[in-house]
Amino acid sequence: MGSQARAGDHPPDGGPAVLRGGRGLIAGGHVLAASEIERVFREEYGRAVAVLVRVFGDIDMAEEAVQDAFVAAVQRWPASGLPPSPAGWIITTARNRAIDRLRREASRDDRHAQAALLQARNEPAEEGDVPDDRLRLIFTCCHPALAPGVQVALTLRLLGGLTTAEIARAFLVPEATMAQRLVRAKGKIRDARIPFRIPNEAELPVRLGGVLAVVYLIFNEGYAASSGDRLVREELCAEAIRLGRLLIQLMPGEPEAMGLLALMLLIESRRAARTTSDGALIVLAEQDRGRWDRDLVAEGQGIVRQCLDRNRPGPYQIQAAINAVHSDATDAAATDWWQILQLYNQLLSLAPSPVVALNRAVAVAEVEGPDAALTLLDGLELDRYHLFHAIRADLLRRLGRNAEAELAYVQAIARAENAAERDFLQRRRQALSRT
Repeated sequence: MGSQARAGDHPPDGGPAVLRGGRGLIAGGHVLAASEIERVFREEYGRAVAVLVRVFGDIDMAEEAVQDAFVAAVQRWPASGLPPSPAGWIITTARNRAIDRLRREASRDDRHAQAALLQARNEPAEEGDVPDDRLRLIFTCCHPALAPGVQVALTLRLLGGLTTAEIARAFLVPEATMAQRLVRAKGKIRDARIPFRIPNEAELPVRLGGVLAVVYLIFNEGYAASSGDRLVREELCAEAIRLGRLLIQLMPGEPEAMGLLALMLLIESRRAARTTSDGALIVLAEQDRGRWDRDLVAEGQGIVRQCLDRNRPGPYQIQAAINAVHSDATDAAATDWWQILQLYNQLLSLAPSPVVALNRAVAVAEVEGPDAALTLLDGLELDRYHLFHAIRADLLRRLGRNAEAELAYVQAIARAENAAERDFLQRRRQALSRT
């Protein structure tokens, strides 16, 4: 639609602006909560955008059209209630709104609009999901022309439905910086005419790393939401696992794709035990392992064994192996921390990062003691990361340095955006005063 930034470059995060501040809307004599419409927006955003990108070949247009559809939903759903297929309603409405806009622009001799309108007319009138659309969009976002970090951020925005603020927190950068990166990335895809397709076999290995990173970050955001009241966003976990299975179908035998799926399955197996009935966080050491999903554990462990047979270790396979060791233990005391530490040593050599070093320090604390682990933390630059301060607080608590531990908890609480995590950290801080 042109090289200049437009209103659609900055769609309101988290849903239509008219939802903000609304307590509820009346539908059929009942209150249809604004939060319910926003939930649908979050769950269906990636699917709808992917379908519309296929139809129109333009990311900005797709986002604008989906945004228009949700504005229409806010106007209509209070009277009619949720449609039987919200996803189909959104996609159909967005497609129609985009075609109406293109017709107006095409009448002004806008050649781009004329071409997009012709492409849209040649596409089937798709009201549901096309299974591979989201996978195609991931590969588009993970084109080598884009920097790796931008690839991940853009896909999280378009497919994960994450807000710019959530993505910025995941990357530990200011929100304004991330917003600029997303606008530039979409502009580059448009201007370079990067195709919306799954690469051919020769191109796949080059693109795989970015795609795996995207899928894993979508899963992470679902399993431990970076903001909001809910600890878990089940729809994102399910979407990431679905995409992981598709990648294995696309590249059967690729060990890192297998490792990622195993990692997600093993982590997902613990979901039912991660919270109390009222949503309070339960840490791994305190979980009722009888509530773990043994089918997911068995599937994940089976994939890990297949990866070991291939003997081509990579970061996702090692992380999956770490979680397989956790899933082997009948209780926290039975965990083989020495083996986990060896795996973290291997992971740190293959994929060094401050976050990996932080997680390794947790294993060091179990093998060598909290003092040794605390020394490792002092050399990490993770001040913006709430888990860094939370782990540091726990190590200080175990060393009996309660005053320092309380200060560390304060810093962790100040940086935690998720309500369940904040509440957990508050409880840990309060417990210090009773010891």
